[in-house]
Amino acid sequence: MPTAAARDSPSANNLDDYSASSTVITFDRPIPLLRGPLPAGPSDHPSLGPNVLAFRDARAWASAYRSCELKIVQQCEEGARIGCAISSSSRCKPPWWKALLGSKPSDLKERELCEEREMANCFAEAKEKCVEFAKDKCLVPFRDARIRVKERGFDSKRAGRLIHWASLPERTFRVISALGFDAELGVTNRRAGELARYDDCVKCILGEQEQKVQVVAISQSLIKAVDLEGAAKFQ
Repeated sequence: MPTAAARDSPSANNLDDYSASSTVITFDRPIPLLRGPLPAGPSDHPSLGPNVLAFRDARAWASAYRSCELKIVQQCEEGARIGCAISSSSRCKPPWWKALLGSKPSDLKERELCEEREMANCFAEAKEKCVEFAKDKCLVPFRDARIRVKERGFDSKRAGRLIHWASLPERTFRVISALGFDAELGVTNRRAGELARYDDCVKCILGEQEQKVQVVAISQSLIKAVDLEGAAKFQ
C-alpha cells in the first residue's frame, strides 16, 4: 500500500487531472510559406507541371532576398572568426628557439597584441568577402525566381468569363473564388529578372548587384591591362 507521503505528493494528485493546461500540447505557429502555387504560364516548360511556385509580390521577394543574404553573411562571419583566430595564433607564435631561452612576461604581452592586430585585419578582410560571397549565392536563384504579378493586357475570353461570373449569384461566385477557379483571372508570374525595369523593389536589388558586378569586371579588366603593359615593358 502507498504511504501517506506518496498519497499526498503532487504527482499522485495529478494522475486524474484532465484540465486543458495538463492535456493540451501547444505547438509553435507554422512558418508562413515564402512562395505559393500559381498556374504555369505559356512560356513555362511542360515538365514543370500545371503549377509553379511564386512569391506573392515583389516586397515578399525582396524581403526573402535580404533575409537569405543576411543569414549567409552571419554563417560566413562565424566561420571566419574561427579561421582568423587560428591564423592569428599561428602567425604570432614565437620561434621554437625562444622556448629554450625561457619566456618573459613581455613576450606574452607582445604576442597578445600581435594576435589582436592580426585578428582585426583578418576579420575585416573576411567580412568584405563574406558580403560578396552572400550576394553571389543569392543573386542567381532570386533573379530566376518567379513573382506573382497582375496582367495588364486585355483578353476577350477572360473578359467574357468575368462578365458571365458577374451575372452569377453572389453565393455561387464566393464558392468559385474559394475553390480557386478565378486564380488565373488577371494573375500570372514573371521572373524577377524580367521585372527589374518595372518594379522598384526588384530594381533596387538587382540593379545594385548588376552595377557592382560591372564595376568588378571593369576593375579586373583594368588590372589585367596594367599587368600586360608592365610585362611588355620588361620584355
